[in-house]
Amino acid sequence: MKYMSEYRDPALAKKYLEEIKRTVSRPWSIMEVCGGQTHSLVKNGIIDMLPDKVTMIHGPGCPVCVTPLNLIDKAIYLASEKGVILCSFGDMLRVPGSEKSLLEAKAEGADVRVLYSPLEAVKIAEDNPDKEVVFFAVGFETTAPANALSVVHAHRRGVKNYSILASHVLVPPAIKAVIDDEESKIDGFLAAGHVCTIMGNTEYHPLSAKYKVPIVVTGFEPLDVLQGILMVIRQLEQSQSEVENQYARIVREEGNPEAQKIINEVFEVHNQMWRGIGEIPDSGYAVREKYAEYDATKKYNVNIAEAPENPLCISGQIMKGIQKPFECSQFGKTCKPTNPLGAPMVSSEGACAAYYHFSGMVEA
Repeated sequence: MKYMSEYRDPALAKKYLEEIKRTVSRPWSIMEVCGGQTHSLVKNGIIDMLPDKVTMIHGPGCPVCVTPLNLIDKAIYLASEKGVILCSFGDMLRVPGSEKSLLEAKAEGADVRVLYSPLEAVKIAEDNPDKEVVFFAVGFETTAPANALSVVHAHRRGVKNYSILASHVLVPPAIKAVIDDEESKIDGFLAAGHVCTIMGNTEYHPLSAKYKVPIVVTGFEPLDVLQGILMVIRQLEQSQSEVENQYARIVREEGNPEAQKIINEVFEVHNQMWRGIGEIPDSGYAVREKYAEYDATKKYNVNIAEAPENPLCISGQIMKGIQKPFECSQFGKTCKPTNPLGAPMVSSEGACAAYYHFSGMVEA
């Protein structure tokens, strides 16, 4: 295959669905880790075409959704009260903090800018030497190399008015936490292909071996997801538990060593809070002491207390795969993309947003 349209071929999708139906003999629950895969399942109707014996469980794979509430509040404080130029990827702007979102702070006069690359933020800092510039560095391992590179770039160019507010989350510890949850009933996993493009597959082998679960590194197009599901089911039906790579056109076993090198230069692993889930050991990146002057958390020493989540929002249960978006009493009512109670309704990778836009469960 050479073109994107080939990975969306209805005839091939039908063949994969038929093969899944022939292969499955008993009920299985499979978690797709990444929100991009969730959107592919829902948007393309795959979730409704799978046989009843296959249950897809939506995982915590939306870094915007799990960014801690107080960190969003900290970003808003820096933009509103400290007068920094706060730069971010677009997804973060409408995610609700405890009182408002970054978009609302922008409407009130804060200098909040949407960028496509953290290197743009370094350039803004160079162009505005009298202003502090903070990039809200959110993401999986996937975006960590670019964020780390921005710090190295600023350091080499002597840009002292640039820093990052880091909220990087790591996938393998999250999978472990989900499996260890007493309410979890997951038989196999579709791992996030873009993460493994950077980090490779090696971290998943110990998980698969310890917990006896198949893990298939999977892409995001309809045929990717269908093939990944089939590969997991084949393993389950044969009582196997291995790591397989469906996304072989992109992912290599060792990942991208150069990207890993720049990550390890700037970041170190630490315990990380996941919004709606809690603290997961060794599941995030923090800026190393070597680059402390580029760590906004240390640079500004802003202590913002943890605020309670909206009691009507069940996003934590959704991101752990315990409940589905449509099982929330507020789904499509008080909670909509224009007025989200929780991050999964507003993020482009959020499960609630996927069901709201594509499931047909909400009247226009």
